[in-house]
Amino acid sequence: MENQDNRGMKNRCRRTIKSNAIMNMKMRAKCLVTAAFVLAQAASGSQTVESAPQKQRPNFLMVMADDLDTHELSCYGGKNLMTPNIDRLASEGMLFTHMFSPEAMCVPTRTAIYTGLHPMRSGVVRNQMRTKASVKSVVHHLKELGYRVGIAGKVHVVPQAVYPFEYVEGFPKGSGRDPTLEIYDVKGIREFMTRDSKQPFCLFVCSCLPHAAWVVGDASKFDADKLILQKHWIDTPKIREEFKHYLAEVAALDQQTGDVLKVLEESQLAEKTLTMFSGEQGSSFPGAKWSVYNAGIRSGFIVRLPGKIQQGVRTDAIAMYEDLLPTLIEMAGGTVADKNLDGKSFLGVLSGERKTHRDYAFGMLQMIPDGKPYSSRSIVNHQYKLVLNLTPDNEYTSPVVGPNGGLWRTWLAASKNAPDDRRKLDRIVHAPPVQMFDLQKDPWELENIADRPEVQSARQEVEHRLREWMKQQEDQGAALEDLSKEEMYKIWPGMRTKDEQRAAGLRK
Repeated sequence: MENQDNRGMKNRCRRTIKSNAIMNMKMRAKCLVTAAFVLAQAASGSQTVESAPQKQRPNFLMVMADDLDTHELSCYGGKNLMTPNIDRLASEGMLFTHMFSPEAMCVPTRTAIYTGLHPMRSGVVRNQMRTKASVKSVVHHLKELGYRVGIAGKVHVVPQAVYPFEYVEGFPKGSGRDPTLEIYDVKGIREFMTRDSKQPFCLFVCSCLPHAAWVVGDASKFDADKLILQKHWIDTPKIREEFKHYLAEVAALDQQTGDVLKVLEESQLAEKTLTMFSGEQGSSFPGAKWSVYNAGIRSGFIVRLPGKIQQGVRTDAIAMYEDLLPTLIEMAGGTVADKNLDGKSFLGVLSGERKTHRDYAFGMLQMIPDGKPYSSRSIVNHQYKLVLNLTPDNEYTSPVVGPNGGLWRTWLAASKNAPDDRRKLDRIVHAPPVQMFDLQKDPWELENIADRPEVQSARQEVEHRLREWMKQQEDQGAALEDLSKEEMYKIWPGMRTKDEQRAAGLRK
């Protein structure tokens, strides 16, 4: 027989069930969503900045530069100009000193950010390539979690089926060479951010600054003779003049960033938004973009989330742009384990629970179609950078290095009777099969120590790690540059037209 306590409990359960049957449907749905979110977090073993109901998930906003030399931002120690808006974001959040792009070119960098995949797996192993059709991007992953996902400004990744962003008007879509690129407005950005207060958003605002050629901003504010040049450059009047115009665009980029942040704050969304700033990859001065040197692949990256990320923090945790998407997925309440991504979430770094993230960052370089066949791979930690130049018999060329580079010609002339300057050029154009740099003593990577006896143990370790990574990625190395003209035309249909036009011009 049932005792009295059991009968009482059954009666209370019947009353509860009856009450639940008439519960407001919206409230029941809210409870189910919250429970699913908490269970998903527990099942995945993931950590979030704050375990919270789904309605409290943050918005995501990233302002992305185009070919930004991080060294010139004042919050990164730059001395040539002040960047107050970017600096303020850094003072209110976390600044990464060791964020790396997998390849110092626009399309591979952006592909890594949007897909969480290394270049070999996304298919974008060089500039101007299409992502594999089977790949899912941030748009798919965050839409599945209930986000609106938009992009303003430069897109530069294809096909649209992989990147079905909602396009937000207001920012220029192109890169460089046109002073009208200075014209922009934030109306579309404001509308996108404030359209639906109940649905979280993810928005990438992609500036075209400071991509060459540098025609935006006021270069007259800079005195060429007083500029502090980078140590891997050769000091000529030409670079000082070009550097003025580059810095003018960095200043204009800072203003754009401030205008976007102002919209966020005026819309009262700053407290609810993970706000990010990305430098993309390095500038198109020689030895940066189109290289595996840190001036090319190391990127500025700043993150702010009031109340969740400590203010004014600098982290030297090593991360790669492939790690961004899994971080966003995890913050949005999703699970990463089943996504088959190369990146891994650095949420523990943002929350302050972890000081480190990766042991190494990896880089690659494939120069076709931006130069002649040339292939390199790199690995970097806090002390050492090792580079494997897989086509050492080939002379390196790029859009700015070689006979078509006006600045480069002035460097060649200046280096004829200057052995130190000549070594700076040969480091780029005639690199040996292996280069190794002690970054703590030589941050500009000017002195190759690969053959020194005292570093052979460290060299073997990092070279082994790099070759293992290549094997894991099924990276064919130099063979990726072994393309016939017809194969290149299949990848870049526009190249055939350009070659035909060039040939026709020569016949005239």
